[in-house]
Amino acid sequence: MAASDPTGGRPVDPSRGALRPLGLAEARITAGFWADRQRVISEGSLDHARAWMDKVGWTGNFMIGAATGPAEHRGREFADSEVYKLIEAMSWETGRNNDPARKREIDELVALIGGAQEKDGYLNTAYGRPGQAPRWSDLEWGHELYCAGHLLQAAVADTRVHGPGPLLEIARRTADHICETFGADGSTGICGHPEIEPALVELYRVTGERRYLEQARLFVERRGHQTLAPHQFGWSYFSDDIPVRAATVLRGHAVRALYLACGVVDVAVETGDDELLTAVKNQFDRTLARRTYLTGGMGSRHMDEAFSDDFVLPSDRAYSESCASVAAVMLAWRLLLATGDARYADVIERILYNVVATAIEDDGRAFFYAHSLHQRTPTRALPDDEEQLGFGGGPRAPWFEVSCCLPNVSRLLASLSTYLAVADDEGLRIMQYADATVDTRLADGRRVALETTTAYPHDGDVTIRITATDGGEWPLTLRVPAWADGATVTVGGVPEPVTGTLTLRRAFAAGDEIRLHLPMAPRFTSPDPRIDAVRGCVAVERGPVVYCAESPVGEPLGDLDLLRVDPGRASADGDEGVEVWGGLAAATDATWPYDEPVGDDPPLGLIRLLPYHRWARRGPATMRVWLPTVQSPRARSTDG
Repeated sequence: MAASDPTGGRPVDPSRGALRPLGLAEARITAGFWADRQRVISEGSLDHARAWMDKVGWTGNFMIGAATGPAEHRGREFADSEVYKLIEAMSWETGRNNDPARKREIDELVALIGGAQEKDGYLNTAYGRPGQAPRWSDLEWGHELYCAGHLLQAAVADTRVHGPGPLLEIARRTADHICETFGADGSTGICGHPEIEPALVELYRVTGERRYLEQARLFVERRGHQTLAPHQFGWSYFSDDIPVRAATVLRGHAVRALYLACGVVDVAVETGDDELLTAVKNQFDRTLARRTYLTGGMGSRHMDEAFSDDFVLPSDRAYSESCASVAAVMLAWRLLLATGDARYADVIERILYNVVATAIEDDGRAFFYAHSLHQRTPTRALPDDEEQLGFGGGPRAPWFEVSCCLPNVSRLLASLSTYLAVADDEGLRIMQYADATVDTRLADGRRVALETTTAYPHDGDVTIRITATDGGEWPLTLRVPAWADGATVTVGGVPEPVTGTLTLRRAFAAGDEIRLHLPMAPRFTSPDPRIDAVRGCVAVERGPVVYCAESPVGEPLGDLDLLRVDPGRASADGDEGVEVWGGLAAATDATWPYDEPVGDDPPLGLIRLLPYHRWARRGPATMRVWLPTVQSPRARSTDG
């Protein structure tokens, strides 16, 4: 590439597939729900993350220089990767919102990183220096290839937004060293934490250097042969138990499994390996059907941050790591682009509104690492300068000993406009609804532009207005979410019912409007009876948003473990809330918690639920998503 990408850059840029993604210059979020969260990242999270990385020494690790030492390495062995993810987030942010000061910050960090690179291209601050373990000496836990992968992805983002520069050269030297070390004639090792695979493919897409794609393919084919050392969590933890083509479901450490699957899709797409693509598609589909929380969260075991067996989805021990949700969006997006199947956009929507939107505090300076669906004891407020040493749950914290989630969510939100719309062989498809503008060219070169206005997800009315077109007939496709029973579309003043994907093919003119109505009545959701943990419960959803009951310490609702609801009534309360008919059962002082007779239903009244993404924002609180039902539901209208 001789210059920055004229589309403004996009995180994934496949050379083939059913759909073409748009870049930051082609799709922009202008207001509303996601614009607010992008502002929080821009004005809060990026500076907050940089300040903490300086404070705890992660950026300082690069100041030592490759040839000097001995030196004490600060942070965990993968601390380098957090700096790289921060640079990636900053790069997408400068592409979205041109900020010369932020660009100077990127350049300063790049210079710092470049000074730590060895002459042969190796770059890692935790290995290879005097007093440190030798490079590539701990493939299971060392994260060297993992860190390199995030370096490459940062370089791809920087290059697509700003054009080739020093970071791309650093990344190419690193990738060349990896190819020399782990190529067909080198070590047959793989990394305990997948990530290098999708990164190498994106670097190939930027540079055209075929050896990077071939190295990614080698890493994918080597995976699953139990070559990494065994340990207490088993080879599945590393996704090294079963070859990729033979696996039937995602398993083991959730983030590892999802990052690997992203790399597999990328390799399959670029090499034309449809068998490989089908394999990972089937694995993800089974994972969605059996191992995914209502929120879209993935990973139900704390001890190894892992997927559990089918239908083992405990609410109070949900791990559902923020990073796993980012990775799941990355995977669903790749599968959407490759297959054109709009249901993957439904998956993305669910994860965005119910995990990603939940993760970050309103000021951008605290975040969830894990996402419980049932908080039995109140969360606690943490001072702005307190680091949470554990990383398996707890409140939104300013910082964690492992703080991968904040820069990870930041890089997704900074580039979020690229997930709104896609182009196909003939026209344009709208995949996510937000106040936004789209201005691009169709496959035949004709320009089309439109704007969408909506109060989504609070309101289900979406207006799409054509603002420019070069004329002629072309198709505009709108995704109708699977939950949107009773959706209508209005073109020319007459509402018509619509289900599934809607395609309008016509010679649009500037000023034409399409109005999509997605009903937003609250609905009760019942779990698959094989999910033992929530049998006998219901959840409430409204549009794409999952709701919860919350009992803040300052405004207590009561003991939510005693809550019972009647699944015959729910209504919107005019704000973001939903009201259900329910009450708190009487507590008992029994000396033995079994064989107690079932008590009478509690007196019922209106109980206000709030969006799950709003919980724990009013101070310490308890919370639950899945609500036990009363013994004898009353027959009541569901429309309130």
